[in-house]
Parts: sequence; structure tokens; C-alpha cells
Amino acid sequence: MTFIEKIKNGQINVKNEILSGLTVALALVPEAVAFSIIANVSPLIGLYSAFIIGLITSLLGGRPGMISGATGAIAVVIVSLVLRHGVEYLFAAVVLMGVIQISIGLLRLSKFIRLVPHAVMLGFVNGLAIVIFMSQLSQFKIESGDTSQWLSGPALWIMLGFVVLTMGIIHFLPKLTKVIPSSLVAILSVSFIIIFFGIPTKTVGDIASIAGGLPEFHIPMVPLTWETLKIIFPYSLIMALVGLIESLLTLTVIDEMTETRGRSSKECVAQGIANTVCGFFSGMGGCAMIGQSIINTSSGGRSRLSGMIAAVALLFFILAGSTYIEKIPMAALVGLMFMVAIGTFEWASLKIIRRVPTTDVIVMILVAGVTVIFHNLAVAVIIGVVISALAFAWENAVRIRARKYTDEHGMKHYEIYGPLFFASASTFCEKFDILNDPEHVVIDFKESRLVDHSAIEAVNKITGRYAKVNKKVHLRHLSEDCRLLLDNAESIIEVNYYEDPHYKLVVDALE
Repeated sequence: MTFIEKIKNGQINVKNEILSGLTVALALVPEAVAFSIIANVSPLIGLYSAFIIGLITSLLGGRPGMISGATGAIAVVIVSLVLRHGVEYLFAAVVLMGVIQISIGLLRLSKFIRLVPHAVMLGFVNGLAIVIFMSQLSQFKIESGDTSQWLSGPALWIMLGFVVLTMGIIHFLPKLTKVIPSSLVAILSVSFIIIFFGIPTKTVGDIASIAGGLPEFHIPMVPLTWETLKIIFPYSLIMALVGLIESLLTLTVIDEMTETRGRSSKECVAQGIANTVCGFFSGMGGCAMIGQSIINTSSGGRSRLSGMIAAVALLFFILAGSTYIEKIPMAALVGLMFMVAIGTFEWASLKIIRRVPTTDVIVMILVAGVTVIFHNLAVAVIIGVVISALAFAWENAVRIRARKYTDEHGMKHYEIYGPLFFASASTFCEKFDILNDPEHVVIDFKESRLVDHSAIEAVNKITGRYAKVNKKVHLRHLSEDCRLLLDNAESIIEVNYYEDPHYKLVVDALE
């Protein structure tokens, strides 16, 4: 069904899409400016990046309704590159970052996001919620030369008062009406009160000017040499991975909120195309933004239209609306982002702490902690996945067991339960009483399977030890993949066993 047909059938509410897109555009301005400052580049670079990435991913991405733009995760990575080599190397790194992401999408490597456990997801979401909240605290400071100090006195109370008013409107208005997104009403209402009564408080214009022209095509001015590649490749790889991890995890969160399913590989390609184009238009690169995506989804944005409106509106602000946008009080935008942080945090995770395995609790807290302290999502997720994998391996390692009995023919049977792999290999070998076992021993793998090379080595070790005392081992119920592992290993080990391929009783085969 085409986009026009969805509108005609009422599947897309154009009014809600436009209004939610405008709300997102207003929230994108201070975020893009703040991330530009973090990365030591001009605020316009962040704004252009938000426009380019937001527009392309909305058109081509695999998750309609998800918002992408310049992000803090990318800004933190590129700081040292800008300081050491300048912005031209940054632009080249962003182009290469996009190429890497396109390759990952075309190779369909995004499917490995399925390996991220739910505990890691909770830690990621909670960590980002805390980061979003803490990033707004800088708006309660006033810059004085090279130093900054917290607001105090009337300035602090005015700021806090309008922040609370914004949060109250966003929270209570939907209980009365949902005709207009409450976030947009809150921003407009607070802005009107402050501007009409001339109340002195911090505005968008106090952070930086957002006035500018159209982004211009620009080939990065760097030498095309191996030396340049060695400089930018590590940054490009990290940015590509950080960007895709944050984008795919955000995609999963929005999937759960909307009870729909996005296409991860398509999103990877779209993110790559967006960043490649961004690099050729003097951009700093970016990825999906969970805060703005939640604002969009909560405001009724469900299709590609809301993201496109947000991107186009952002460009309009730069070209013609900067005078008005710079008058928007930061209190309204801070209140909006505080509500996003509250909505992003998985409060239910606090209730299940005593009901889930200790490992999951540790992983959840650790991922959230690393996200908050280091602002490095890739490292946080990788640490969480590694710890979860090790915990899973250990749990399965200690659960392998053997049921032993001797049949009427005097043959000793070992029925193995649980997977045989690197972590359970030692425990498996301890199950056998080689010296006291009879001449014929049956190892039954009906409830088990050989997983890796360590499993093959374990079987080889046991059958070899039995062979040394002139005893025969019969392996039963090996699955096809287990047989394949053994066959492939014949060139490096020799497994001393007699196996009936038709799973007949071993005694029948001997008779």
C-alpha cells in the first residue's frame, strides 16, 4: 500500500504527523547545538547533520517514526579527532563511517542485535534516560568567561518554575484532549508567557545563533593517502558501530512502544547513506536519537512523514526562522527533555530486581553505569553481552550430567544431558570411571550435542583413555551436525569409537 493510500484509508493521521514533527524539530535545536559544542565544531555543523541524517533516514530507513540526527554518542567519539587533526579529517571519517554502515547493512550483520539480552536492553534504556536527564543540568548554569556557575536566586526559581510548568502541561493535557501534542502546547505556552511578560530567562539564542544558509557540497580536504586512512579508520569504525548499536537498540524500543516491527538491515543501509551524504556536506555524523524518537512516537508520529517534517522544519529554522526560534526559553525545552527522561526510564526494572537472576541485575546496573559515566554505548553493550554470555556458559557448564546404568548384557551406559562445549568439557570428562567400567561402554548423546572443537577434544580424550585399557566406546544418537564435527576433525584427532548410524541397540550390532 502506497503512502497516499495509507493517508486516504486513515492509517496515517497527517495532522498528528505534522504537529509531532514540529515538536521534534524544536527539541532538536538545542540538542544539535549542545552536541556540536561537545565535539568542538560550529553549531551549524550539528544542525546541518541533524537535517541531513533526519531527512534521509526518514525517507529510506527501516523504522518509520524513528528520529535520527547528531548525537552525543558520536560527538564524544570525534572530540579527539577534531582536536588533533581538524574538521576536514572529521568530514572524511564521517564519509568512511557511512560506507562501513552500508556494508554492514548489505551483509545483514544487523541480525546479531538479537544476541543482546533483555538485561542489557534495560541497562541501555535506563542509562540513556539518566544521560538525557543529566545533559539538561548544564542549562541551570551560567557561563562567565572560562568558568560556569549554578543559577541562584530569582533566576533559578524562574527557571525551575517554568520547567515544572512545562512538565505539568505535558503530563496533564493528554487527560483533557489529545487533539494537539501536549509537548508542542507546552513549548508554545511557556514561550508565550515568557515573551509576553518579558520575563528574563535563558533562551536558545543565549546558547548560540542558529542562523545560516543551505548546506553546501564539500569534498573533505584531506590527502588521499594510506596515512589518512590510518588516521580516520579507527574513528570511522567506532562511530559506525556506536551509531548502529544505538540505532538498532532504539529501533527495538520503538518497536515495543508501537507494537510493530522495523527492518534492521534497511535501517543500517539508510544510516550509512545518511552519514556518507552528511560527510560530503560538512556534517559531524549521527544516528538514531532515543529521546526525540520517543517524543515523536508519544506525540502521534508513526510514519515517515513526521521525521521528514522535523528535518524540513529544522532547515527552515536555520534559513528563515532563527530569530523566532532563538527566543524560545530553554526552560520549556528542559522540561520537555525531563519528561522524555522519565518516560524513557524503565521503572518496572526496579520492581523486578529481586525476581530475576543476580547476573541480570549486575548486567543491567553495569551497562547503565558505563553508559552514564563514559557515554560510550558500544562499550557498555559489549560488556553486558560478554558478561551475559559468560554467565550463560557457566550455568550450562555446571548443568551437564550423566545418568549411569549397566544393562543385562553387562554394558555400561552413560546417558549425557546438557550441551557439551568448552565450558562443560572438564565436567564431562569427570563423569567416567574408566578403570572400573566393563569392556563395552555406551555414551548416549540423545539429550546432548557436541557444540564446538572443545567437545570433540573431550570425546577424543575419553575414547582414547578407554582404548588404552582395551575397552570399546560406542557413541549413540549423535545428531547430523555432531557427526559432521567429528568427520571434519578426523585430520587432527582420532576418535576411538564404534557408532551405529541407524541408532540400533549396540548389543544388536555386536551380535
